Amino acid sequence: MTSCQFSETIYLNEDGSGKMAFSFDASELMQMTGDQFLEGDGEKDVDSTFTFKAVFDEKRDSISQLPKEEQAKLKALEPFSVHMVMSAKDKKLNFDMFSDFKSASELQDMFTALNTVSNLQGKDVGQANDQPNPFSSMIDGGNSELYYSFEKGVFKRTVKVLDKEIQKQIIDSLGQGAMMFANSKYKLNYHFPRKVKSVSNDKALFSADGKTVILEFGLMEYIADPEIMNLEIILED
Repeated sequence: MTSCQFSETIYLNEDGSGKMAFSFDASELMQMTGDQFLEGDGEKDVDSTFTFKAVFDEKRDSISQLPKEEQAKLKALEPFSVHMVMSAKDKKLNFDMFSDFKSASELQDMFTALNTVSNLQGKDVGQANDQPNPFSSMIDGGNSELYYSFEKGVFKRTVKVLDKEIQKQIIDSLGQGAMMFANSKYKLNYHFPRKVKSVSNDKALFSADGKTVILEFGLMEYIADPEIMNLEIILED
């Protein structure tokens, strides 16, 4: 078994704007699989930064043939930048996706977003840089909806599973992948402009200053039941 760490970090300002980062550390996977993970790719060592807008500009013709709904999902990713580091020699694989936002409602499910991109002409995230997508076999991404909101001092992260049976099928379809990622974690790090008064999820932890909420579950727990990471956070007046 190996351990990959996924994290979702949000810095929220008083006016609802802020910064978001979605990070993936699969260095332990690299240590286990080594060159096999990058087999078929020319360059073994990569340290690159790109924007989704640049990738989409290159695939403009293909995107225009997608359903309007899929085009809208891709359009929402344009503000995001990606930093990817791969090193077969150092057994390192890190992926960071980050962007500023004007409103919490602009935030979206990163697994779903990455799945949408990876399905574009069968190409992987960052294929403009000829790099593999570490998320391509992780999750279907089409059976849940994730929404964020921040109004009147109340922040919400709400996941809704559309079909419980399909969600079970997604887990079953992972096969050995479920065992491989059994020790992996999904972690939320949410930073607020003032102290937190209450959190709906009893698994949540707080920073010493009371302005940061941390919530962590096993990755397979999250994929099996995304609703376990629903949150309602009320800030002090």
